[in-house]
Amino acid sequence: MTEQIDKIAMVIVAHPDDAEFGCAGTVAAWVRDGWEVYYVICSDGSGGGSDEVREVGPEARRQISVVRQREQRAAGEVLGLKEVFFLGYPDGQLTPSIELRRDLVRMLRLYRPTRVICMSPDRTWSPVYRIPRHHPDHLAAGEAALAAIYPACQNPWDFPDLLKEGLEPHRVREIFIMGAPFDNFAMDISEVVDLKMKALAAHTSQHSDFARTEEMVRGWVKANGTAHGLEYAEVFHRTEN
Repeated sequence: MTEQIDKIAMVIVAHPDDAEFGCAGTVAAWVRDGWEVYYVICSDGSGGGSDEVREVGPEARRQISVVRQREQRAAGEVLGLKEVFFLGYPDGQLTPSIELRRDLVRMLRLYRPTRVICMSPDRTWSPVYRIPRHHPDHLAAGEAALAAIYPACQNPWDFPDLLKEGLEPHRVREIFIMGAPFDNFAMDISEVVDLKMKALAAHTSQHSDFARTEEMVRGWVKANGTAHGLEYAEVFHRTEN
C-alpha cells in the first residue's frame, strides 16, 4: 500500500531571488501537482541591488530590504506559493548560528513539510558554478538548514523551549540540495520554465539587464536538461531522512 504523505514543501534560502535562480521551476511544477510550498528567506536582503548603487547608509539599506521583500512576494504570486517568510538576519553577515537554527526548526515544526529544498553548505569548483554561487550567506543558510532538519527538528531534546510553544518534533522526509558538489536528481521543468523566468523577472531591483540574465539562466537549465535527456531541468542532490 502506498504511504500517504502531506504535500507540503519548504524552500530555505539566504536571499530574495536565490530560489528563483535555483529552484523556481521545481516549485512551480510541485504547485501544479498540488503541493503547498512555503519560502523561508534567512536574510533581510539589504545587501542587494545594482553594483552601480553607492548609497550604503542604513536608510538606503532599509529601503532596499523593503523593495526586495516586495519583489519576493511578487515572485511568489507568480509561482503560487502559500506564503513567504523573512527571518530578517543582516544580509552579508549570515552565519549558521544556534539562533538561526532555532528559527528554522520553529518554521519546520510549525509547517511540517515533507520536502525541503535548501542551499549547499559546500563549495564546488565545477566550471559550471561561478564564485557568486558560493556567497558566504548561501553556505551558511545551507549549513543551518541541514542542521535544523537533522537532528534538531525531529529531536525533542533540541530546543525544548519550542515544545512549550506547542511545536512538536517533526521529520522531514526528502531534502533537495541546490548547488551541491554533485547532483543525483533532475527535475523536468520544461512545462514551467517560462514561469521560472517570470518569477525571476519580478526581482527588478537586481537586474540592470534582465534579457542577459534570462539568457544566462535559460542556458543553465537547458544544459541541465540536455545532460538528463530533458528539454529544461533543475538539478539537486536529493537525499532521504
